[in-house]
Amino acid sequence: MGALVRRSSTQYVMVLVLAGTLAIGGVRPALAEQLPTLGGAGGGLLSSQQEAAIAEHVMRSLRKTMPVLRDPLLEDYLSSVVYNLVPHVQLNNRDLTLVILDDPAINAFAVPGGIIGVNAGLFLHAETEQQFVSVMAHELAHLSQRHFARRMEQQERAAPMALAGMVAGIILSAVTRSDIGLAAIAGSQALAIQNMLQYSRLNEQEADRVGLEIMAKAGYDPDAMPRMFGQMLRRARLQGDRPPEYLSTHPLTESRVSDTQNRAAQYPKGSRGDSLEYHLMRARALVKYAQSASDAVKTFEEQLEKPGSEKNAALRYGLAIALQADNRAEEAIGILQGLLEDHPGHISLVVTLASAELTLDKFEQAADRLEQALRRSPGNVPLQSKLAEVRMAQNRPEAAARLYEKLTRNDPQNSQIWQRLADAQVESRNIVEVHRARAEYELLMSNPERAEMHLREAINRAQGNLQVQEALRNRLQEVLARIDQSGER
Repeated sequence: MGALVRRSSTQYVMVLVLAGTLAIGGVRPALAEQLPTLGGAGGGLLSSQQEAAIAEHVMRSLRKTMPVLRDPLLEDYLSSVVYNLVPHVQLNNRDLTLVILDDPAINAFAVPGGIIGVNAGLFLHAETEQQFVSVMAHELAHLSQRHFARRMEQQERAAPMALAGMVAGIILSAVTRSDIGLAAIAGSQALAIQNMLQYSRLNEQEADRVGLEIMAKAGYDPDAMPRMFGQMLRRARLQGDRPPEYLSTHPLTESRVSDTQNRAAQYPKGSRGDSLEYHLMRARALVKYAQSASDAVKTFEEQLEKPGSEKNAALRYGLAIALQADNRAEEAIGILQGLLEDHPGHISLVVTLASAELTLDKFEQAADRLEQALRRSPGNVPLQSKLAEVRMAQNRPEAAARLYEKLTRNDPQNSQIWQRLADAQVESRNIVEVHRARAEYELLMSNPERAEMHLREAINRAQGNLQVQEALRNRLQEVLARIDQSGER
Protein backbone atom coordinates (compact mmCIF):
# COMPACT_ATOMS: atom_id res chain seq x y z
CA MET A 1 0.00 0.00 0.00
CA GLY A 2 2.80 2.41 0.86
CA ALA A 3 4.34 1.94 -2.59
CA LEU A 4 1.09 3.01 -4.22
CA VAL A 5 0.55 6.04 -2.02
CA ARG A 6 4.08 7.40 -1.73
CA ARG A 7 6.09 6.37 -4.80
CA SER A 8 7.28 9.93 -5.45
CA SER A 9 6.51 13.54 -4.77
CA THR A 10 4.64 14.04 -8.04
CA GLN A 11 2.80 10.76 -8.53
CA TYR A 12 -0.26 11.91 -6.66
CA VAL A 13 -2.52 12.03 -9.70
CA MET A 14 -1.51 8.85 -11.43
CA VAL A 15 -4.32 6.80 -9.94
CA LEU A 16 -6.23 6.70 -13.18
CA VAL A 17 -9.44 5.06 -12.02
CA LEU A 18 -11.92 5.28 -14.77
CA ALA A 19 -15.62 5.29 -15.60
CA GLY A 20 -18.00 5.47 -18.57
CA THR A 21 -18.95 3.33 -21.57
CA LEU A 22 -17.85 3.49 -25.18
CA ALA A 23 -19.60 3.08 -28.51
CA ILE A 24 -17.49 4.76 -31.18
CA GLY A 25 -18.39 4.68 -34.84
CA GLY A 26 -16.60 6.15 -37.80
CA VAL A 27 -13.18 5.18 -39.12
CA ARG A 28 -12.34 1.58 -38.15
CA PRO A 29 -9.27 0.21 -39.93
CA ALA A 30 -8.88 -3.56 -40.10
CA LEU A 31 -5.84 -3.47 -37.85
CA ALA A 32 -7.90 -1.97 -35.02
CA GLU A 33 -10.27 -4.91 -35.09
CA GLN A 34 -7.46 -7.38 -34.35
CA LEU A 35 -7.32 -6.27 -30.71
CA PRO A 36 -10.25 -7.53 -28.62
CA THR A 37 -12.43 -4.93 -26.92
CA LEU A 38 -12.45 -5.38 -23.16
CA GLY A 39 -15.19 -2.83 -22.60
CA GLY A 40 -18.92 -3.30 -22.81
CA ALA A 41 -21.93 -3.10 -20.58
CA GLY A 42 -20.24 -4.25 -17.39
CA GLY A 43 -18.68 -2.40 -14.52
CA GLY A 44 -21.82 -2.84 -12.46
CA LEU A 45 -20.10 -3.03 -9.08
CA LEU A 46 -19.26 0.66 -9.19
CA SER A 47 -22.57 2.47 -9.55
CA SER A 48 -22.92 5.97 -10.93
CA GLN A 49 -23.77 7.16 -7.42
CA GLN A 50 -20.56 5.63 -6.05
CA GLU A 51 -18.55 7.15 -8.88
CA ALA A 52 -20.04 10.57 -8.14
CA ALA A 53 -19.22 10.21 -4.43
CA ILE A 54 -15.63 9.24 -5.19
CA ALA A 55 -15.26 12.17 -7.59
CA GLU A 56 -16.65 14.61 -5.06
CA HIS A 57 -14.26 13.43 -2.33
CA VAL A 58 -11.27 13.55 -4.66
CA MET A 59 -12.11 17.01 -6.01
CA ARG A 60 -12.61 18.48 -2.54
CA SER A 61 -9.30 17.00 -1.45
CA LEU A 62 -7.54 18.36 -4.53
CA ARG A 63 -8.85 21.85 -3.83
CA LYS A 64 -7.80 21.70 -0.21
CA THR A 65 -4.36 20.11 -0.40
CA MET A 66 -2.95 20.35 -3.92
CA PRO A 67 -1.66 23.28 -6.00
CA VAL A 68 -4.54 23.68 -8.45
CA LEU A 69 -3.53 26.13 -11.18
CA ARG A 70 -6.19 28.76 -11.79
CA ASP A 71 -5.30 30.33 -15.11
CA PRO A 72 -8.54 31.11 -16.99
CA LEU A 73 -6.77 31.01 -20.37
CA LEU A 74 -5.20 27.60 -19.77
CA GLU A 75 -8.46 26.27 -18.31
CA ASP A 76 -10.44 27.57 -21.27
CA TYR A 77 -8.01 25.94 -23.68
CA LEU A 78 -8.15 22.57 -21.89
CA SER A 79 -11.93 22.74 -21.93
CA SER A 80 -11.97 23.36 -25.67
CA VAL A 81 -9.68 20.37 -26.36
CA VAL A 82 -11.64 17.96 -24.19
CA TYR A 83 -14.95 19.02 -25.65
CA ASN A 84 -13.60 18.64 -29.17
CA LEU A 85 -12.94 15.01 -28.28
CA VAL A 86 -15.95 14.19 -26.11
CA PRO A 87 -18.55 14.09 -28.94
CA HIS A 88 -16.64 11.10 -30.30
CA VAL A 89 -16.74 9.23 -26.98
CA GLN A 90 -20.01 7.91 -25.62
CA LEU A 91 -19.88 8.38 -21.86
CA ASN A 92 -22.55 7.71 -19.29
CA ASN A 93 -21.64 11.00 -17.65
CA ARG A 94 -20.62 13.92 -19.86
CA ASP A 95 -20.74 16.43 -17.03
CA LEU A 96 -16.97 16.63 -16.73
CA THR A 97 -14.90 18.54 -14.20
CA LEU A 98 -11.56 19.71 -15.61
CA VAL A 99 -8.57 20.60 -13.46
CA ILE A 100 -4.98 21.71 -14.06
CA LEU A 101 -2.40 21.04 -11.36
CA ASP A 102 0.51 23.41 -10.85
CA ASP A 103 3.29 20.90 -11.51
CA PRO A 104 5.90 20.83 -14.31
CA ALA A 105 5.95 17.01 -14.56
CA ILE A 106 4.18 15.12 -17.37
CA ASN A 107 0.92 13.79 -16.02
CA ALA A 108 -2.76 13.42 -16.84
CA PHE A 109 -5.56 11.76 -14.91
CA ALA A 110 -9.20 10.73 -14.97
CA VAL A 111 -11.31 9.77 -11.95
CA PRO A 112 -14.72 8.05 -11.67
CA GLY A 113 -17.49 10.61 -11.82
CA GLY A 114 -15.96 12.65 -14.63
CA ILE A 115 -12.86 14.41 -13.28
CA ILE A 116 -10.28 14.89 -16.02
CA GLY A 117 -7.12 16.86 -15.68
CA VAL A 118 -3.49 17.39 -16.43
CA ASN A 119 -0.36 18.72 -14.86
CA ALA A 120 0.58 22.05 -16.41
CA GLY A 121 3.84 20.29 -17.29
CA LEU A 122 2.09 18.50 -20.13
CA PHE A 123 2.14 21.81 -22.02
CA LEU A 124 5.91 21.91 -21.54
CA HIS A 125 6.60 18.41 -22.81
CA ALA A 126 4.07 18.10 -25.65
CA GLU A 127 5.82 20.00 -28.43
CA THR A 128 2.74 20.03 -30.66
CA GLU A 129 -0.96 20.31 -30.07
CA GLN A 130 -1.44 16.93 -31.69
CA GLN A 131 0.82 15.34 -29.04
CA PHE A 132 -1.07 17.10 -26.24
CA VAL A 133 -4.38 15.88 -27.65
CA SER A 134 -3.04 12.31 -27.93
CA VAL A 135 -2.58 12.14 -24.16
CA MET A 136 -6.07 13.45 -23.53
CA ALA A 137 -7.55 11.00 -26.05
CA HIS A 138 -5.74 8.11 -24.34
CA GLU A 139 -7.14 9.15 -20.95
CA LEU A 140 -10.64 9.51 -22.34
CA ALA A 141 -10.28 6.03 -23.80
CA HIS A 142 -9.47 4.59 -20.37
CA LEU A 143 -12.45 6.48 -18.98
CA SER A 144 -14.83 5.35 -21.69
CA GLN A 145 -13.75 1.73 -21.52
CA ARG A 146 -14.49 1.61 -17.79
CA HIS A 147 -11.26 -0.24 -17.15
CA PHE A 148 -11.26 0.30 -13.43
CA ALA A 149 -14.86 -0.80 -12.93
CA ARG A 150 -14.19 -3.95 -14.95
CA ARG A 151 -11.29 -4.84 -12.70
CA MET A 152 -13.54 -4.35 -9.70
CA GLU A 153 -15.77 -7.06 -11.10
CA GLN A 154 -12.88 -9.49 -10.67
CA GLN A 155 -13.08 -8.93 -6.90
CA GLU A 156 -16.49 -10.52 -6.43
CA ARG A 157 -15.82 -11.45 -2.82
CA ALA A 158 -15.80 -7.79 -1.77
CA ALA A 159 -19.03 -6.00 -0.90
CA PRO A 160 -19.65 -3.27 -3.50
CA MET A 161 -20.22 -0.44 -1.02
CA ALA A 162 -17.21 -1.34 1.12
CA LEU A 163 -15.05 -1.71 -1.96
CA ALA A 164 -16.10 1.69 -3.30
CA GLY A 165 -15.26 3.24 0.07
CA MET A 166 -11.78 1.74 0.03
CA VAL A 167 -11.27 2.92 -3.54
CA ALA A 168 -12.10 6.46 -2.47
CA GLY A 169 -9.58 6.16 0.35
CA ILE A 170 -6.77 5.02 -1.92
CA ILE A 171 -7.52 7.71 -4.49
CA LEU A 172 -7.50 10.41 -1.83
CA SER A 173 -4.20 9.18 -0.42
CA ALA A 174 -2.53 9.00 -3.81
CA VAL A 175 -3.92 12.28 -5.11
CA THR A 176 -3.15 14.32 -2.00
CA ARG A 177 0.18 12.74 -1.05
CA SER A 178 -1.12 12.39 2.50
CA ASP A 179 -2.74 9.93 4.87
CA ILE A 180 -6.14 11.56 4.46
CA GLY A 181 -7.66 8.49 2.85
CA LEU A 182 -5.82 5.71 4.66
CA ALA A 183 -8.48 5.36 7.34
CA ALA A 184 -10.86 4.14 4.65
CA ILE A 185 -8.61 1.25 3.65
CA ALA A 186 -8.63 -2.17 5.29
CA GLY A 187 -5.10 -3.54 5.17
CA SER A 188 -5.94 -7.03 3.98
CA GLN A 189 -8.02 -5.63 1.11
CA ALA A 190 -5.74 -2.80 0.05
CA LEU A 191 -3.44 -5.04 -1.99
CA ALA A 192 -6.33 -6.22 -4.14
CA ILE A 193 -7.33 -2.66 -4.92
CA GLN A 194 -3.73 -1.66 -5.55
CA ASN A 195 -3.54 -4.41 -8.15
CA MET A 196 -6.70 -3.08 -9.77
CA LEU A 197 -5.19 0.37 -10.07
CA GLN A 198 -2.39 -0.94 -12.24
CA TYR A 199 -3.40 -1.15 -15.86
CA SER A 200 -2.76 -4.38 -17.69
CA ARG A 201 -1.07 -4.52 -21.08
CA LEU A 202 -4.43 -5.26 -22.66
CA ASN A 203 -5.92 -2.19 -20.96
CA GLU A 204 -3.14 -0.05 -22.34
CA GLN A 205 -3.41 -1.54 -25.83
CA GLU A 206 -7.14 -0.96 -25.83
CA ALA A 207 -6.75 2.63 -24.62
CA ASP A 208 -4.18 3.21 -27.37
CA ARG A 209 -6.49 1.76 -30.01
CA VAL A 210 -9.59 3.63 -28.84
CA GLY A 211 -7.60 6.83 -28.30
CA LEU A 212 -6.33 6.70 -31.87
CA GLU A 213 -9.88 6.29 -33.10
CA ILE A 214 -11.07 9.23 -31.00
CA MET A 215 -8.32 11.39 -32.49
CA ALA A 216 -9.16 10.32 -36.03
CA LYS A 217 -12.85 11.04 -35.61
CA ALA A 218 -12.10 14.46 -34.10
CA GLY A 219 -9.88 15.34 -37.06
CA TYR A 220 -6.48 15.18 -35.29
CA ASP A 221 -3.42 13.27 -36.52
CA PRO A 222 -3.32 9.83 -34.82
CA ASP A 223 0.39 9.53 -35.60
CA ALA A 224 0.99 12.09 -32.83
CA MET A 225 0.33 9.41 -30.21
CA PRO A 226 3.30 7.16 -31.07
CA ARG A 227 5.43 10.28 -31.51
CA MET A 228 4.51 11.41 -28.00
CA PHE A 229 5.11 7.92 -26.61
CA GLY A 230 8.48 7.75 -28.32
CA GLN A 231 9.42 11.12 -26.89
CA MET A 232 8.50 9.97 -23.37
CA LEU A 233 10.41 6.72 -23.83
CA ARG A 234 13.53 8.63 -24.86
CA ARG A 235 13.17 10.86 -21.82
CA ALA A 236 12.78 7.80 -19.61
CA ARG A 237 16.09 6.45 -20.89
CA LEU A 238 17.83 9.76 -20.19
CA GLN A 239 16.40 9.92 -16.68
CA GLY A 240 17.40 6.37 -15.80
CA ASP A 241 15.62 5.34 -12.61
CA ARG A 242 13.38 8.41 -12.70
CA PRO A 243 11.15 8.08 -15.77
CA PRO A 244 8.35 10.58 -16.45
CA GLU A 245 5.58 10.18 -13.89
CA TYR A 246 3.07 9.41 -16.63
CA LEU A 247 4.89 6.13 -17.32
CA SER A 248 4.58 4.90 -13.73
CA THR A 249 1.05 3.61 -14.31
CA HIS A 250 1.21 3.51 -18.11
CA PRO A 251 4.07 1.08 -18.80
CA LEU A 252 5.67 1.88 -22.13
CA THR A 253 7.88 -0.37 -24.25
CA GLU A 254 9.42 -0.22 -27.70
CA SER A 255 6.95 -2.86 -28.88
CA ARG A 256 4.00 -0.77 -27.67
CA VAL A 257 5.34 2.32 -29.43
CA SER A 258 5.81 0.29 -32.60
CA ASP A 259 2.34 -1.24 -32.31
CA THR A 260 0.75 2.19 -31.86
CA GLN A 261 2.72 3.51 -34.82
CA ASN A 262 1.44 0.69 -37.02
CA ARG A 263 -2.13 1.29 -35.94
CA ALA A 264 -1.86 5.05 -36.43
CA ALA A 265 -0.67 4.48 -40.01
CA GLN A 266 -4.08 2.95 -40.82
CA TYR A 267 -5.86 6.27 -40.21
CA PRO A 268 -5.95 9.45 -42.28
CA LYS A 269 -3.68 12.22 -41.05
CA GLY A 270 -6.56 14.42 -39.97
CA SER A 271 -7.65 17.87 -41.07
CA ARG A 272 -6.75 19.77 -37.91
CA GLY A 273 -3.36 21.39 -37.83
CA ASP A 274 -1.83 22.83 -34.68
CA SER A 275 -3.74 25.88 -33.50
CA LEU A 276 -2.04 29.14 -32.59
CA GLU A 277 -3.83 28.91 -29.24
CA TYR A 278 -1.97 25.79 -28.18
CA HIS A 279 1.39 27.39 -28.79
CA LEU A 280 0.33 30.54 -26.93
CA MET A 281 -0.67 28.37 -23.96
CA ARG A 282 2.59 26.46 -24.18
CA ALA A 283 4.46 29.77 -24.08
CA ARG A 284 2.58 30.66 -20.89
CA ALA A 285 3.72 27.40 -19.31
CA LEU A 286 7.30 27.87 -20.48
CA VAL A 287 7.45 31.28 -18.79
CA LYS A 288 5.78 30.02 -15.63
CA TYR A 289 8.29 27.22 -15.12
CA ALA A 290 11.41 29.09 -16.27
CA GLN A 291 14.09 29.46 -13.60
CA SER A 292 13.45 33.20 -13.60
CA ALA A 293 11.61 35.81 -15.62
CA SER A 294 14.89 37.20 -16.92
CA ASP A 295 15.92 33.71 -18.07
CA ALA A 296 12.61 33.41 -19.91
CA VAL A 297 13.16 36.78 -21.59
CA LYS A 298 16.62 35.70 -22.73
CA THR A 299 15.34 32.36 -24.05
CA PHE A 300 12.57 33.91 -26.15
CA GLU A 301 14.83 36.67 -27.42
CA GLU A 302 17.37 34.09 -28.57
CA GLN A 303 14.64 32.08 -30.31
CA LEU A 304 13.36 35.17 -32.09
CA GLU A 305 16.85 35.98 -33.38
CA LYS A 306 16.91 32.78 -35.42
CA PRO A 307 16.30 33.29 -39.16
CA GLY A 308 12.62 33.18 -40.01
CA SER A 309 11.47 33.35 -36.36
CA GLU A 310 11.01 37.08 -36.02
CA LYS A 311 7.32 36.86 -36.97
CA ASN A 312 6.55 33.76 -34.90
CA ALA A 313 3.46 34.79 -32.90
CA ALA A 314 3.93 32.23 -30.10
CA LEU A 315 7.55 33.29 -29.53
CA ARG A 316 6.59 36.97 -29.51
CA TYR A 317 3.76 36.21 -27.08
CA GLY A 318 6.13 34.26 -24.84
CA LEU A 319 8.53 37.19 -24.83
CA ALA A 320 5.71 39.57 -23.91
CA ILE A 321 4.65 37.42 -20.96
CA ALA A 322 8.24 37.04 -19.83
CA LEU A 323 8.77 40.81 -20.03
CA GLN A 324 5.66 41.40 -17.96
CA ALA A 325 6.87 38.88 -15.38
CA ASP A 326 10.21 40.71 -15.36
CA ASN A 327 8.47 44.00 -14.48
CA ARG A 328 8.82 45.34 -18.03
CA ALA A 329 5.12 45.66 -18.79
CA GLU A 330 5.51 48.68 -21.08
CA GLU A 331 7.69 46.65 -23.45
CA ALA A 332 5.21 43.78 -23.23
CA ILE A 333 2.37 46.09 -24.24
CA GLY A 334 4.17 47.12 -27.42
CA ILE A 335 4.63 43.49 -28.48
CA LEU A 336 1.05 42.54 -27.63
CA GLN A 337 -0.36 45.50 -29.56
CA GLY A 338 1.62 44.35 -32.60
CA LEU A 339 0.28 40.81 -32.20
CA LEU A 340 -3.29 42.08 -32.03
CA GLU A 341 -2.75 43.97 -35.28
CA ASP A 342 -1.80 40.63 -36.86
CA HIS A 343 -4.57 38.70 -35.05
CA PRO A 344 -7.44 41.13 -34.44
CA GLY A 345 -9.75 40.27 -31.57
CA HIS A 346 -7.81 37.18 -30.45
CA ILE A 347 -9.10 36.63 -26.92
CA SER A 348 -5.88 35.37 -25.31
CA LEU A 349 -4.01 38.37 -26.70
CA VAL A 350 -6.73 40.76 -25.49
CA VAL A 351 -6.69 39.29 -21.98
CA THR A 352 -2.90 39.33 -21.77
CA LEU A 353 -2.68 42.92 -23.02
CA ALA A 354 -5.35 44.00 -20.52
CA SER A 355 -3.34 42.26 -17.80
CA ALA A 356 -0.23 44.25 -18.72
CA GLU A 357 -2.25 47.48 -18.78
CA LEU A 358 -3.67 46.62 -15.36
CA THR A 359 -0.12 46.21 -14.06
CA LEU A 360 0.59 49.80 -15.11
CA ASP A 361 -2.70 51.11 -13.63
CA LYS A 362 -4.12 51.79 -17.09
CA PHE A 363 -7.54 50.78 -15.82
CA GLU A 364 -9.72 52.59 -18.36
CA GLN A 365 -7.78 51.24 -21.33
CA ALA A 366 -7.94 47.69 -19.99
CA ALA A 367 -11.66 47.95 -19.19
CA ASP A 368 -12.55 49.40 -22.61
CA ARG A 369 -10.54 46.71 -24.36
CA LEU A 370 -12.22 43.90 -22.41
CA GLU A 371 -15.73 45.34 -22.78
CA GLN A 372 -15.30 45.57 -26.55
CA ALA A 373 -14.11 41.97 -26.67
CA LEU A 374 -17.06 40.84 -24.55
CA ARG A 375 -19.46 42.46 -26.99
CA ARG A 376 -17.95 40.21 -29.65
CA SER A 377 -17.77 37.15 -27.37
CA PRO A 378 -20.49 37.44 -24.70
CA GLY A 379 -19.97 35.21 -21.69
CA ASN A 380 -16.33 34.39 -22.41
CA VAL A 381 -14.83 33.30 -19.10
CA PRO A 382 -11.24 34.64 -19.41
CA LEU A 383 -12.57 38.03 -20.55
CA GLN A 384 -15.07 38.22 -17.67
CA SER A 385 -12.46 37.11 -15.14
CA LYS A 386 -9.98 39.79 -16.22
CA LEU A 387 -12.66 42.48 -16.38
CA ALA A 388 -13.71 41.62 -12.82
CA GLU A 389 -10.09 42.13 -11.72
CA VAL A 390 -10.05 45.49 -13.44
CA ARG A 391 -13.32 46.53 -11.80
CA MET A 392 -11.87 45.75 -8.39
CA ALA A 393 -8.79 47.82 -9.22
CA GLN A 394 -11.10 50.66 -10.28
CA ASN A 395 -12.83 50.47 -6.89
CA ARG A 396 -16.05 49.27 -8.52
CA PRO A 397 -16.75 46.19 -6.41
CA GLU A 398 -20.46 46.04 -7.27
CA ALA A 399 -19.58 45.66 -10.96
CA ALA A 400 -16.93 43.08 -10.11
CA ALA A 401 -19.43 41.15 -7.96
CA ARG A 402 -21.91 40.98 -10.85
CA LEU A 403 -19.21 39.47 -13.06
CA TYR A 404 -18.12 36.99 -10.43
CA GLU A 405 -21.74 35.95 -9.89
CA LYS A 406 -21.97 35.14 -13.60
CA LEU A 407 -18.76 33.14 -13.35
CA THR A 408 -20.04 31.11 -10.40
CA ARG A 409 -23.09 30.16 -12.42
CA ASN A 410 -20.84 29.03 -15.24
CA ASP A 411 -18.41 27.15 -12.96
CA PRO A 412 -19.89 26.56 -9.48
CA GLN A 413 -17.02 24.19 -8.61
CA ASN A 414 -14.38 26.92 -8.88
CA SER A 415 -13.45 27.78 -5.30
CA GLN A 416 -11.28 30.74 -6.34
CA ILE A 417 -14.20 32.51 -7.98
CA TRP A 418 -16.35 32.11 -4.85
CA GLN A 419 -13.50 33.54 -2.78
CA ARG A 420 -13.15 36.52 -5.10
CA LEU A 421 -16.92 37.04 -5.10
CA ALA A 422 -16.83 37.15 -1.31
CA ASP A 423 -14.04 39.75 -1.43
CA ALA A 424 -16.03 41.87 -3.88
CA GLN A 425 -19.12 41.65 -1.68
CA VAL A 426 -17.05 42.75 1.33
CA GLU A 427 -16.01 45.87 -0.57
CA SER A 428 -19.65 46.36 -1.62
CA ARG A 429 -20.75 46.02 2.04
CA ASN A 430 -23.27 43.36 0.99
CA ILE A 431 -22.96 41.25 4.13
CA VAL A 432 -25.63 38.70 3.26
CA GLU A 433 -23.90 37.88 -0.02
CA VAL A 434 -20.51 37.81 1.69
CA HIS A 435 -21.72 34.98 3.90
CA ARG A 436 -23.46 33.21 1.02
CA ALA A 437 -20.28 33.23 -1.09
CA ARG A 438 -18.11 32.17 1.83
CA ALA A 439 -20.47 29.29 2.54
CA GLU A 440 -20.04 27.98 -1.00
CA TYR A 441 -16.27 28.39 -0.77
CA GLU A 442 -16.09 26.50 2.55
CA LEU A 443 -18.28 23.75 1.17
CA LEU A 444 -15.92 23.26 -1.77
CA MET A 445 -12.96 23.24 0.64
CA SER A 446 -14.48 20.39 2.73
CA ASN A 447 -15.49 22.62 5.64
CA PRO A 448 -19.26 21.98 5.84
CA GLU A 449 -19.57 23.19 9.43
CA ARG A 450 -18.15 26.58 8.42
CA ALA A 451 -20.51 26.61 5.44
CA GLU A 452 -23.42 25.95 7.80
CA MET A 453 -22.28 28.81 10.07
CA HIS A 454 -22.09 31.27 7.16
CA LEU A 455 -25.52 30.26 5.86
CA ARG A 456 -27.10 30.71 9.28
CA GLU A 457 -25.49 34.12 9.60
CA ALA A 458 -26.70 35.07 6.12
CA ILE A 459 -30.26 34.06 7.08
CA ASN A 460 -30.09 36.22 10.19
CA ARG A 461 -28.74 39.18 8.19
CA ALA A 462 -31.46 38.84 5.53
CA GLN A 463 -34.28 39.83 7.88
CA GLY A 464 -37.11 41.35 5.89
CA ASN A 465 -36.14 39.77 2.58
CA LEU A 466 -38.30 36.66 2.57
CA GLN A 467 -37.27 35.51 -0.90
CA VAL A 468 -33.55 35.60 -0.08
CA GLN A 469 -34.14 33.95 3.30
CA GLU A 470 -36.07 31.14 1.67
CA ALA A 471 -33.28 30.48 -0.84
CA LEU A 472 -30.71 30.48 1.96
CA ARG A 473 -32.78 28.11 4.08
CA ASN A 474 -33.12 25.72 1.15
CA ARG A 475 -29.35 25.77 0.64
CA LEU A 476 -28.81 25.22 4.37
CA GLN A 477 -31.04 22.15 4.27
CA GLU A 478 -29.00 20.76 1.37
CA VAL A 479 -25.79 21.30 3.32
CA LEU A 480 -27.21 19.67 6.45
CA ALA A 481 -28.43 16.68 4.42
CA ARG A 482 -24.98 16.27 2.92
CA ILE A 483 -23.36 16.44 6.35
CA ASP A 484 -25.74 13.78 7.67
CA GLN A 485 -25.18 11.48 4.68
CA SER A 486 -21.41 11.75 4.60
CA GLY A 487 -20.70 12.06 8.29
CA GLU A 488 -18.58 15.15 7.65
CA ARG A 489 -19.63 16.85 10.87
